[in-house]
Amino acid sequence: MVENNTLAVFQGRKIRRVWHNNEWLFSVIDIVNALEASTIPKRYWSDLKAKLAEEGFEPYDKIVQLKLPAEDGKLRETDCANTKNMFRIIQSIPSPKAEPFKQWLAKVGYERVEEIQNPELAQARMKELYKQKGYSDEWIEKRVRGIAIRQELTDEWKKRDVNEDREYAILTNEISKAAFGKTVDEYRELKGLRKENLRDHMNDLELIFTMLGDASTTKIARSRNAQGFPENRLAARKGGRIAGDARRKLEIESGEAVVSQENYLQESEAVKRRRLKRDTK
Repeated sequence: MVENNTLAVFQGRKIRRVWHNNEWLFSVIDIVNALEASTIPKRYWSDLKAKLAEEGFEPYDKIVQLKLPAEDGKLRETDCANTKNMFRIIQSIPSPKAEPFKQWLAKVGYERVEEIQNPELAQARMKELYKQKGYSDEWIEKRVRGIAIRQELTDEWKKRDVNEDREYAILTNEISKAAFGKTVDEYRELKGLRKENLRDHMNDLELIFTMLGDASTTKIARSRNAQGFPENRLAARKGGRIAGDARRKLEIESGEAVVSQENYLQESEAVKRRRLKRDTK
């Protein structure tokens, strides 16, 4: 599937999509049409919704109606689903064109069972994925270590009555702001990122100071037995400040800034985004 700003293309068929609540939602009708499951996609989807409800999928809880541009150019409400729910829908469509999706899902499911039994497999596959994207072995080792440190921090927050959804993001911003002088979104904007993971586009030093901020926050939360959001927010600020102080000392001694606008996007895409940002100023 090849993506652009508002459309995804599957086997030559255009799939309308929209960025909603921090994730892509795809037009279900367009997917049904692309899989050539029926000559009347709308009727097919209506029947499939009833079948899915009988199987316990409850499409009315998982499908969102959003306004997407129709063939006449007007915005019309369209049933949309996120990637996870779209895969579930595809599983119920008996189309030869859906088979590649189904085979991929079966492979991913099997690998997930293997990783539960042997967690080292998950780390090995993650390293291989980064290597295929062109990252160096040294960078990959830092990134993997950073993931472990971040997981240790979020596990600590969970134990200390921090709400996983909204409050995790606020605490992460507190660490980032104190460590780098930027919130996560401001940092992403500097690097010309959209939905990409910020840490996947940090250089070695940025990763190191990110790890220091996370590890320091974990240490402070434990030593002070921080409970609830306000106390953990204070710990996050202190942990981020430790990383920020260290970063500034290094910058003074080296004469170079740690925070960089460089990223690991493909060169053509990175240049395109920087040009667009420059032209819109």
